[in-house]
Amino acid sequence: MVVDINCDVGEGVENEHLLMPYISSCNIACGGHFGNVNSIDKTIQLALKNKVKIGAHPSFPDKENFGRLLMQISNEDLKKSIQNQLDLFLERLFLFDAKLHHIKPHGALYNAIAVDEKLAILFIDVIKPYLNDAYLYVPYNSVVEKVALKNNIKIKYEAFADRNYNNDLTLVSRKQKNALLIDKSEVLNHILQMIKHQNVKTISGLEIAIKVDTFCVHGDTENAIEIVKFINQEIQKSGFTVG
Repeated sequence: MVVDINCDVGEGVENEHLLMPYISSCNIACGGHFGNVNSIDKTIQLALKNKVKIGAHPSFPDKENFGRLLMQISNEDLKKSIQNQLDLFLERLFLFDAKLHHIKPHGALYNAIAVDEKLAILFIDVIKPYLNDAYLYVPYNSVVEKVALKNNIKIKYEAFADRNYNNDLTLVSRKQKNALLIDKSEVLNHILQMIKHQNVKTISGLEIAIKVDTFCVHGDTENAIEIVKFINQEIQKSGFTVG
């Protein structure tokens, strides 16, 4: 089995050169929560150098809160912002003769379209023209998954290697102290549980069915480099390929 490890990058942490050798796909901030031409270009070049699949990482246009708070914004303004983010990203990709592999929404937008049908429909309507041969990264059993499939959009199921889950497969809020997994062995066990048993152990100890094609490690986690290096090596020792 091939295991895809993805990271959110181009977000100002400046650790991409250390992450890229150990991941197989990346989600590059394109101006909503973070990012400009310089950061996008630099990150695309690093991804190409390391043969990492390239994805766009659009979000609410909210740099102040890093796109992590639900934003009160009109449908029209949100559509325009996502279009502008993706237009900029595809323009930069074209300059480097690079291909868009996927789109993965960021932060509060990602969480909102997982449960809000109206917002999911709006998001899918906006991004559909940009996908063509590319995928949309979605959480399993989410609203956006169902809307995407209705629109014949190719999806890949994403799970979070470094986050704890509630029983309904939503992520434990970052406001809670146990939201993040930072111990590299715990992260590895979390991933292997999902790969081998097709379920995730939730914060309350239940094992809930889940499908996963790609695992995200947050690039801004304090020990992200240590985590991706360790899980890359250990996954391969377990008989899987990272790619």
